[in-house]
Amino acid sequence: MSKTILLILIGKRQDAAVNVQKLLTAWGCLIKTRLGIHDGILDNCSDQGLLICELYGTQEQKDELARKMELIEGVKSKLVELKLED
Repeated sequence: MSKTILLILIGKRQDAAVNVQKLLTAWGCLIKTRLGIHDGILDNCSDQGLLICELYGTQEQKDELARKMELIEGVKSKLVELKLED
């Protein structure tokens, strides 16, 4: 059993969020689970955020999504493969 997780760190959330969302929407069929985290509530909302996405698809598709995410200014991404031995 294995899982692929895409970690996405957004440094300037207000500037980058629209482009990140567009990319995630375009590649939405690869995303099984998505969790968004940022500090703050109401008037004290943080400008940084973290997205955790569980991905499906080919390795090439996963790599391409991670690569395209890196092209957005203020965004870093990393693919993590977790595997249990049978």
